[in-house]
Amino acid sequence: MLKLKSSFVYLVCLFILIILLSPANSAAQPPLKQKTISAHRAADYIHAVIETDRTIYSQYIVERLGETVSLKASENWDKTNALPLPAQFLMMSSKIVNSKNLGIKYRLMSLWPINKKNASRTKEEKVGLKKVALNPNQPYVWTVRKNGQVLFNAVYPDLAVTKSCVQCHNSHPRSPKRDFKRNDVMGGIYISFPISNMKKETAQNNLAVVPEVVADYVHAILEADRTVYAKHIVNRLQKKNIIYASENWWEENTLLLPAQFLLNASDLIKNMRLGLDYKLISLWPINQHNGPANRFERIGLETVASRPFRPYIGTTQIGNRSYFQAVYPDIAVTPACITCHNAHPKSPKHDFKLYDVIGGIVVSVPTGTD
Repeated sequence: MLKLKSSFVYLVCLFILIILLSPANSAAQPPLKQKTISAHRAADYIHAVIETDRTIYSQYIVERLGETVSLKASENWDKTNALPLPAQFLMMSSKIVNSKNLGIKYRLMSLWPINKKNASRTKEEKVGLKKVALNPNQPYVWTVRKNGQVLFNAVYPDLAVTKSCVQCHNSHPRSPKRDFKRNDVMGGIYISFPISNMKKETAQNNLAVVPEVVADYVHAILEADRTVYAKHIVNRLQKKNIIYASENWWEENTLLLPAQFLLNASDLIKNMRLGLDYKLISLWPINQHNGPANRFERIGLETVASRPFRPYIGTTQIGNRSYFQAVYPDIAVTPACITCHNAHPKSPKHDFKLYDVIGGIVVSVPTGTD
């Protein structure tokens, strides 16, 4: 009898442990019936995030501050009181994302690289660069099997979006090409991520990715870009008393706050009409528009505030379109975040410390294989 009781207690404890450790319970959510996202569409979302962040950096930081306060961008930015070039901004961010072992990798490459490390590495990559140079409206895609995985690969055109891009390449002593004009294709953005269990006969247009994985990719890029911006631009230049970040950045000809960098990029991505969306929200917003908009967002913020290890996830329907949503913890990674929130007269909370969760990043990804 004692032996039976012990076995029963053991089974009950084991059952409770399984429940407690399950992903659904950790976020207090029911299992999701997930639709999928076509690999082509997933690559479009990833590329859109990379491009919008670089556009904000190129236009709102490099070009604007170069013209208004003569703050230059330089290849040797780390040894001078200068800004990184837009290409360097992207490459620093890609190194952070590539190091996280999420499966996704991306980088800049070119048929005319200043640095030979940025040349194509395979025959297929070189073909992709040539294709997008001829037709910049269409990415070049292919799949390859590597180390037991099937990888979806895409090359998107890298356009000369600012004057600084053109000037750098045309005047650099190691540049193989010196007649670029604005909006020319200067190279490509290579993106690669895994596709699981693809059968040999599966057509490329039938390849799909789980939306939770796509949301993780989007969030990883957002966080990497904001980390590069906060660490190598805002913190570094403020410490040197070169320039500071402020809420009224446009009027004062200053740097954007890290949060404003993300918010401006999210406005830009909405204009691309891909359906992809991301935003910053908080339980303690300085701007009331950045509070939780619904029950899902409020529960998500409360969950990631107490358990900032995985996002709070769910699905929603808007019109005839389904969306996967994830709330990720927004962590105060720089002193600028803390100073702004603790000192702002409209802030409901004034005792944040470095690495506290100060809010959340909501990523909304349209689902379906279109």
